[in-house]
Amino acid sequence: MKKIILFFALVVVGLSNLQAQDANNPWLIGIGVNAVDTYPTNVGDSNFPGQSWWTDEYFNATDHWNIAPYPSSLTVSRYLGGNFSFGVFGSVNKITKVGDASTYLGKQIDDFSYYGFDGFFKYSFATEGKFEPFIKIGGGYSWIDKIGAGTLNGGLGFNWWFTRKKNVALNFQSTYKHAFEDYLIPHFQHNVGIAYKFGSKDTDKDGIKDNEDACPEVPGLPEFNGCPDSDGDGVQDSEDECPEVAGLKEFNGCPDSDGDGVADKDDRCPNEAGSKELNGCPDSDGDGVADIDDKCPNEAGPASNNGCPVEVDNTQELIDALAKTIFFEFDSAKLTTENQITLNKIADLIEKTDMDYHLTIEGYADSVGPKAYNQKLSEQRAQAVSDYLTRTGVTPTQVSTVGFGETNPVADNKTKEGRAENRRSEVKFKLVSK
Repeated sequence: MKKIILFFALVVVGLSNLQAQDANNPWLIGIGVNAVDTYPTNVGDSNFPGQSWWTDEYFNATDHWNIAPYPSSLTVSRYLGGNFSFGVFGSVNKITKVGDASTYLGKQIDDFSYYGFDGFFKYSFATEGKFEPFIKIGGGYSWIDKIGAGTLNGGLGFNWWFTRKKNVALNFQSTYKHAFEDYLIPHFQHNVGIAYKFGSKDTDKDGIKDNEDACPEVPGLPEFNGCPDSDGDGVQDSEDECPEVAGLKEFNGCPDSDGDGVADKDDRCPNEAGSKELNGCPDSDGDGVADIDDKCPNEAGPASNNGCPVEVDNTQELIDALAKTIFFEFDSAKLTTENQITLNKIADLIEKTDMDYHLTIEGYADSVGPKAYNQKLSEQRAQAVSDYLTRTGVTPTQVSTVGFGETNPVADNKTKEGRAENRRSEVKFKLVSK
């Protein structure tokens, strides 16, 4: 008996060296009670009279089964993949009946010892549900009253996994053992017991078995089903938009350093509290332009002027003042040197303004001579001013001319001085839009 137990131990050690092909609980160990039945297997065998056909009284446990009243079987198996397993089955028993015979190989039957040691390959028809039917085939060696012989075995059975994790089952199986030697009686061996699956792999060594680990290749935490939280912020890496920096759950694991409600990754100004509308940047002067873009952050101004206030454009005032000093000689539309200086100043003012504008050039004459002649002369004076300004860069489409002849005098035409003031041209500057 000690030798058999030692042999069982050596087999278990040997099985532990098999390469696993399934990480989900590949090991199974079972303990049970076995029954040996020699009755429905040997009809017509002269060596063992008193037997019947295979189907006769197969379930007659009272008359034909030899049942050990204590745990008498041990199973150890390893999953190989593809629903196949390999294992060993060891059993002990007491034989008090061999069919209907009272003797066995010439000896009076009296509590003969029974030992069996078998190896088997098992194929399971279902590995996911609670009910797992299977068939098995293999071979081994059995002894009855110290008479032993090799056997060829075939059987069937099922496991009923009744726990939540489906790792503990009731095991039922029946195996036919055909002896290779005539002196060992072929027989059925039935077994009922408890089976336990274990040995699930933990690839990442985080204490969570692979079959329960959502991230089996990376060490993680139980609260995240085995997935990691690298920055320790309570948001697992797979859901953390900033897995290397501790952050807040409401920002999917990203920080908000300035506490303005905008995550740093979306915050243009992560170290200064700002508004969501300005992507987390402040607006000190409240003009709707973020300080980072505001050239005048302490003075309110429109975005079109980079946040700076718009200064009052006095171009029109200056042009109006200069336009009063464009005077012509008697009976002439030729620009004087003084006129050219004045018009250059007007052109400079126009160039510097950033506003859209329109120029109306007006020409005038004194009352000396025919009215028709004075009308034509006033138009020529207006055109002379227009031509000069456009040559300096003023856009022609923004300039128009008109002559008023001797109408609209600004001084008395009865005096020499008054007539000199009326021989003039005026530049009317008008803003169109900003």
